[in-house]
Amino acid sequence: MEYRRLGRSGLFVSALTLGTMTFGGRGRFGMVGSTDVKGATRQVDMCLDAGINLFDTANIYSAGESEEILGQAISGRRDRLLLATKARMRVGDGPNDAGLSRYHLIRQCEESLRRLGTDYIDLYQVHEWDGVTPMEETLEALDTLVKQGKVRYIGSSNHSGWQLMKALGLSERLGLQRYVSQQIYYSLEARDAEYELVPLALDQECSILVWSPLAGGLLSGKYRRDRDAQEGRHVEGWNEPPVRDPDKLYDTIDVLVEIAEGHGVSAAQVALSWLLGRPGVASVVIGARTEEQLADNLKAAELKLSDEERRRLDEVSAPPLIYPHWHQLRTASDRLGPADLPLLGPHLKQ
Repeated sequence: MEYRRLGRSGLFVSALTLGTMTFGGRGRFGMVGSTDVKGATRQVDMCLDAGINLFDTANIYSAGESEEILGQAISGRRDRLLLATKARMRVGDGPNDAGLSRYHLIRQCEESLRRLGTDYIDLYQVHEWDGVTPMEETLEALDTLVKQGKVRYIGSSNHSGWQLMKALGLSERLGLQRYVSQQIYYSLEARDAEYELVPLALDQECSILVWSPLAGGLLSGKYRRDRDAQEGRHVEGWNEPPVRDPDKLYDTIDVLVEIAEGHGVSAAQVALSWLLGRPGVASVVIGARTEEQLADNLKAAELKLSDEERRRLDEVSAPPLIYPHWHQLRTASDRLGPADLPLLGPHLKQ
């Protein structure tokens, strides 16, 4: 297992992270998975044996049950791993039961600590943007949690480029803890992150953790143009991520499957390996309903794609150049920096 530095911190995380949204199964999360304590313990065993050191959850997964199950699954071996969780989403009917206010963040952190059965959280992430709470309040609350020893590092999730950049700027100006990571959606199905968030990751050293790297299973190989999948979260009604261009998706899957067959591996392994080779990515968050799925995903850490295979995947899944990127390609290509190249670089060779 490869270990990569997380942002500007001195913390190193495994290239693969175990995501635990499948733990529990309460409410709509039952469409994703319903792993119990026994199954979760086995998954943790498999991941530790493979060298994974980061385990990711959130306070809303199965109404807190995911954190409870993960806490039980790691009992007695807390010092062998890193725990990441999140807060921001609605957890009740009250006016202060959502958002990134000081009240909500500190309260939810303490609830997560209790459910996880630990004294500290290694990476505490704001789960979503809050356009009502002053950002200074959010960052000061997170800084307080770090100073109290309840949190070691902080990260963001699901922010736009300007929102994350504003947070980083405020942290620098006010001398507060800085986001070391951004957990975002990024996959061969949708490479929107390359417009702003990947360049930001490189320029500001705010590492990427990827959620739903298989696009909710769409890139696993079981969804094909000529046949319907028999099982999976999209079959059962889970609508994340949305698919805007089905034809492009199936074109991408065709190339994935062809490359996978050439290696004698699953399409999922190829999709994960492609992400592991993308600039700015520190870790890819994998999750599985079954041990068999997890075992297959873990093998992605060993798969090496050729330059030609990467070129084919890049080409079939390439995002269109929206403004100002097409204009910069035409008029600024003589002075592009490292952060510009993941998106614009391939077009320079055409």
